[in-house]
Amino acid sequence: MCVDTVTVLPSPSGKIWHLLTEFAELSQENHLRITQRAAANDKQGKTPENCDSRTAYGPRLTDANRPGTGQGNDQSASEPLPMVRMVTSEGAIELQLRPDVAPDTVANFLQYAREGFFDGTIFHRVIPGFMIQGGGFTGDLSRKSTRAPIRNEATKTLPNLRGTIAMARTSAPDSATSQFFINLSDNGFLDAGVRGPGYAVFGKVTQGMGVVDAIARKQTTRKQGMADVPVEPVTIETVTVVDSEG
Repeated sequence: MCVDTVTVLPSPSGKIWHLLTEFAELSQENHLRITQRAAANDKQGKTPENCDSRTAYGPRLTDANRPGTGQGNDQSASEPLPMVRMVTSEGAIELQLRPDVAPDTVANFLQYAREGFFDGTIFHRVIPGFMIQGGGFTGDLSRKSTRAPIRNEATKTLPNLRGTIAMARTSAPDSATSQFFINLSDNGFLDAGVRGPGYAVFGKVTQGMGVVDAIARKQTTRKQGMADVPVEPVTIETVTVVDSEG
């Protein structure tokens, strides 16, 4: 049976969390072996205090992250960055996207949004202190059909800091389709070059981190072979592109 993520890696606090690949289950033996290795390598992680020092509206990006500094950038530095409003059953989240750094990823997300693909989907995986993931399943946990996968645009320019949005994928680097996640902490081990190709960040939360944190506090269970599913569904009602002139 196809189930969601079961690869395990350490969080900055020293606990063990599920990562973001989408299929297959680890045996208890593999889980124990990875857990032991992770514990041995986890002493140099960041502290929760450092994670919580970010503003309520997400991470402060460095000068290198500003418009016009990304490689392969087709967007003029004078053009406004796209803004997206995601209305959930827990409240609204506003996102600023980064086509200057991840052009294919942003174009992919915006196309799904404009087509109404995300409307009625759920946050199907919620792991406190790590991330909330959605964009691929309906309320009855049926997987939605997607377009072809996109290339992985993970870069050190946009790290997986608290409040950033990034693409979920399988163990294959160029396998992301519609699923995304919002980081609840500074998850540096997901960055490009740390433990492989990394997970592509393509924007950040500018308003509504309180909503994100409220979703993270939802009680979860195992359902239809999937772990960390909220007991009470958290629905993405609409995802709309905000008119920069409005």
